Amino acid sequence: MIGVYRPGDSLLHRMPAGLKLALLIVSIVTATVLVRSPLVVVIVGVAVAGLFAVAGIPWKVVVAQVRPMVWMLLIIGAFQVLLTSPARAVVVCGVLLISVALAALVTLTTRVTDMLDAVTRALGPLRKIGVDPERVGLLLALAIRCVPLLTEIVRDVAEARRARGLQWSMTALVTPVLVRALRTADAMGDALAARGVDDD
Repeated sequence: MIGVYRPGDSLLHRMPAGLKLALLIVSIVTATVLVRSPLVVVIVGVAVAGLFAVAGIPWKVVVAQVRPMVWMLLIIGAFQVLLTSPARAVVVCGVLLISVALAALVTLTTRVTDMLDAVTRALGPLRKIGVDPERVGLLLALAIRCVPLLTEIVRDVAEARRARGLQWSMTALVTPVLVRALRTADAMGDALAARGVDDD
C-alpha cells in the first residue's frame, strides 16, 4: 500500500514529525531550484536511496511507492524531449521522482497521527486570523486516507473489467472510478456530518 507507515527504530523513524515535514519541504524546493543536470539527478537519487536503506525500507516497498508514477513520467519525459532536450527530460522527471520518493519516505517512517499533530501545532498561531488548525488537520487526514482509497477503487474497477473480458478504454475506466469516488465522498461527508464535524 502506498504511503502506509512501517514501524521501525531507525534514525528517520525517531526524528520528530514536524522536523521531517520541514526538511521534506526544504528538500523538494531545493531540488526544484538547484538540480540542473542529469549527473546531479543521479547523485541526489543515490542519496535518497541511501535514506531508504537507513530507514530499513525493503526495496519492494520502495518500488511500490514510485510505480504509479511510471506512465506519468513517460508522458512528461516524452513532451520534454520534444519541446526541450533529453537532458532536460531527465532533470524534470528525476526531480519529480525524487520528490515523490522523499514524500513516501516521510509517510513510511512517520505515523499519520504524529504528522497531523505537527501540522496542528504549526498552525496554532494562525487561530488569531481565523484559521482552525483542527479542521486543517482533519482535511489533511482525509487527503492522506483518500490516496490509497482511490488507488484501491481504480484497481478494483480495472480487475472487474479484465474479469469480464472487456477491452481497455480510458472512458470506460474513468467513468466507473469517478462514480465510485463520488459515492465514497458522499458517504464520508454524511459520516462526518453525523458526527457533528460541521457544527460550529
